[in-house]
Amino acid sequence: MITDLLARHAEAHPDRVFVVTDAAEWSFGAVDAAARRFGAMLQARGIAPGDHVALIAGNSAGFLVAWFGINLAGAVAVTVNTQLVGEGLAYVVAQSEAKLVVADRAFLAAQGAVGQGAFQGIPLIELAPDADLLADLLAGGDVGVELRPVRLPPLAPATMMYTSGTTGLPKGVVNSHAAYEAAGAEIVAALGFSPQDRCMVVLPLFHANPQMYAVMSALEVGYALVLREKFSATSFFDDARRFRATCFTYVGTILSILVARHDEDRDHALRFCTGGGAPEKVWREVEQRFGVKVRELYGMTEIGGFVSLNTEGATRIGSCGRLRPDMDVRIVDADDEELPAGAQGEIVVRPLKPGVILSGYWRQPDKMAEACRNLWFHTGDRGHIDADGYLHFHGRIKELIRRGGEMVSPVEVETALRKMPGVADCAVVGVDDAVLGQEIKVLVVPEEAPLAPADVVAFLDGRVPSFMIPRYVEFAASVPKTETEKVQRHKIAYVDARVHDMASAERRIEPRHGGVVSGSGEG
Repeated sequence: MITDLLARHAEAHPDRVFVVTDAAEWSFGAVDAAARRFGAMLQARGIAPGDHVALIAGNSAGFLVAWFGINLAGAVAVTVNTQLVGEGLAYVVAQSEAKLVVADRAFLAAQGAVGQGAFQGIPLIELAPDADLLADLLAGGDVGVELRPVRLPPLAPATMMYTSGTTGLPKGVVNSHAAYEAAGAEIVAALGFSPQDRCMVVLPLFHANPQMYAVMSALEVGYALVLREKFSATSFFDDARRFRATCFTYVGTILSILVARHDEDRDHALRFCTGGGAPEKVWREVEQRFGVKVRELYGMTEIGGFVSLNTEGATRIGSCGRLRPDMDVRIVDADDEELPAGAQGEIVVRPLKPGVILSGYWRQPDKMAEACRNLWFHTGDRGHIDADGYLHFHGRIKELIRRGGEMVSPVEVETALRKMPGVADCAVVGVDDAVLGQEIKVLVVPEEAPLAPADVVAFLDGRVPSFMIPRYVEFAASVPKTETEKVQRHKIAYVDARVHDMASAERRIEPRHGGVVSGSGEG
């Protein structure tokens, strides 16, 4: 179990710092003790092994205490995107079959009483701010019993995270304890983390990136996690200096924003960063300006977090590195025939050890069967493997939009927008963006009366997460489709004089909820 690693450090060096925030520092011993109290509280409320508990919280020591506590009770932590609202939130909570919701005060305050109706009567535990929460748990809180030990096999589910699909609603990706432990062991072996490291976490903890790259490597070697509430380009290097950070995890957008906002800055202890989506030019700029080595990888939630990684001894700029020893990766054509080195095709993955990729899509076996046809997991991404064994990523075959580290399903945005009065039809597509990787464009077909671009954005605000709010709006008489009514998205993937840019100073409509990152660098 994941929590065995936490217990090991709590026993071997209980006073070693594990979590650092603006508020305080917490040791391995303190976090382990608080997590055990939290697990006991869940058991006292009827949570049994295998139950699902929705965890909706920002970056904090409390998130980790709750996450570990859920696992200590033998339950599955459903880590929910804190930007979900309305029907999207209700769908995830209901589809996950959560028996309990754990949410922090900031999220609950933003939702209000109406928004909390998405919990549909499911019991709620309010997660207090770190200082209050940990103090209460360490003092015993309202728990009158000790944690009843739970032992689960390695292939037992540990987490569920929802990822967008191209043709429907999000899918719940179930990952086992084995998948997490393998990810931590492999990334430590590849990057050489040490107990003296301090990893700065600027991405939301509900994502696989910080969970599998940062938290699991910290549990492997016993280093400290520096948790930031959000990514801020303005304070990034000041924070790194203040907290003596030695590394961080990224999505490509973060590196692009840092390069856009900062000239040379080497007055820090940062040695390297790891993540995916760094353009080659940005990669070189980060290393030259900041003296930070970029350890680009290729991965996704479904495939154990990552399957390839650049290392100190084996790096090829522009690639995603060489393959993990416990993964088999191939490039195939449309008929699933393997392609030779250098040829582009779909990236497919197969584990060489049990449990190191997803266990399945929750309550969607048809989606799992579709993704795992011919006994290989099909990523929907295009790439090639060169003659030296380095994997190269060339973009998505599927229609998902990768905006600032978030995966956006066009179908989700279209479904919401079709409910807008005056909209006869619509289509959503991703268009290239130098900072965010992709931006969202919506093509709207009005019924009769003309619509204003600002009205489209205002309608979506509060109905979809802020990272799904389109930057570009175009009006047209029809949506280009095939004879079978499939949207021909490639025909609308342009930005020209017909398209309204909602990021311009005069027309910008600011969403009410912050994203993972933003074009200004303040996420």
